[in-house]
Parts: sequence; structure tokens; C-alpha cells
Amino acid sequence: MVETKTKKAATKKTPTTPKKTAASTATKKVTKKKSIDKLRIRVRAYEHKLLDISTKQIIDTAKRFDAELRGPVPMPTEIKKYTVLRSTFVNKDAREQFEMRVHKRLIDILKPEAKVIEALTNISLPSGVSIDVKMV
Repeated sequence: MVETKTKKAATKKTPTTPKKTAASTATKKVTKKKSIDKLRIRVRAYEHKLLDISTKQIIDTAKRFDAELRGPVPMPTEIKKYTVLRSTFVNKDAREQFEMRVHKRLIDILKPEAKVIEALTNISLPSGVSIDVKMV
């Protein structure tokens, strides 16, 4: 018995790409300027009075430049509770409880101009107030 081996010719198909025309490259070069739709400001503080004062300052500076505002929206207060033993080694029943409250507010400035953003960066707020600014 004689065995015959047959080999198939390997044929590779190369994908053909369409030729670029002047019209197709012109449409790719057009870029849109992306403008800021919304400026979202999250303000956080341990004391609610300081928080209210700082949000009022932010709103006043935004209104001075005729910016459209949404807020301040009160967010849920974040409460962290800690339980500590009063004495070491004895009296497991004697405990103290402490809590930290973080108050939060949310302010949206719709379609802010460059003047508004510059004024908000130069604003001075009391210590103990943290601000997160996000451009959406």
C-alpha cells in the first residue's frame, strides 16, 4: 500500500481597504469645541453652620456673574460612630460612644463662563470646609 499525501495550498486573503478621498479626510478633520455643560460642586464640613456660610459665599459669587444655579441640595449626613471601652482590662459593660457627622451640600452651576470659574477658584472659604469641583 502506498500512501499519498496531499497538501492544500495556503491561500491568504488580504482585506482591501477603501482608498481615502478628499471628502472622507475632510470630515475627520472637523473637531467640535467641547464646552463645559455643568460645574458640580460638592461641599463637605463637620459643622453645618460653616457649611451654610461657605455655600452662601459660593452662590453669591456665582450670582454676581449671572450664572444659572441649582442648589444648594442637602445631601445625607454621613455619621461615623465609634465605641470605646472606658477602662482597660476590666468593666466590659462600661463603654463610651463617639460620633463624627459630615454634612454635605451639592451645588450645580449650569453653563459656567470663564469669569465664574476664575472667581470660584479665588474664593477664600473657612478652614474645615472641603470642596470637590467636577466638570460634567
